[in-house]
Amino acid sequence: MSKIELDKENILIYQKNRDPYLMIDYANEIIPGKSAKGYKDLGSDDWFFKVHWENDPNMPGMLQIESLVQMCALSILTLPGNKGKVMYLASANNLKFIKKVIPNTRLYLNTKIISFKRGLALCYGEGLIDNQIVCKADFNLILPDEINKLKPTSTTKTE
Repeated sequence: MSKIELDKENILIYQKNRDPYLMIDYANEIIPGKSAKGYKDLGSDDWFFKVHWENDPNMPGMLQIESLVQMCALSILTLPGNKGKVMYLASANNLKFIKKVIPNTRLYLNTKIISFKRGLALCYGEGLIDNQIVCKADFNLILPDEINKLKPTSTTKTE
C-alpha cells in the first residue's frame, strides 16, 4: 500500500478521539497495516501542563503512551473498511519514560505494528524530542468490530 499523510482535520475522519484528548496533530507517514509516524506539538497552554506539576510542567507519562497509541491506531484505521471505527488499548508493557516532555516542544511519534490478526494488534512505539527517545512502550490494540465477527452465534434449539 502507498503511504498516507494526514493533517489534524483528516485524522479526525479516521479516528474517534477529539480535543482536548486528541494527542496527535499530524501523521506524516502512515503505511496501512504496518506503521505510522507523526507528531504532537506541545504548547504551554495544553490542559495537562496546568495540572502536572505546578512550577515543573511535564506531559504525564500515560498521555505520552496515549499519543503513541493514537498514532499507531491510524495504521489500522487506514486499512480498507476501518475508517472511523473504534480501537481500544488492551495492554501496555515495557513502558519507559526516559526524559521529561515539557511545554513548547514537538513530540515525534514513531510506531509500528508487529502483528495484526483477528482484531488484535501487537505494537511498538517510541516518542522522540530532538532525536532523543523520551518514551517507549510495547502495547496491544483491539479492533472490537473484528473481534465481534469471531464470536460464535448462539443458536436456540427447538424440540
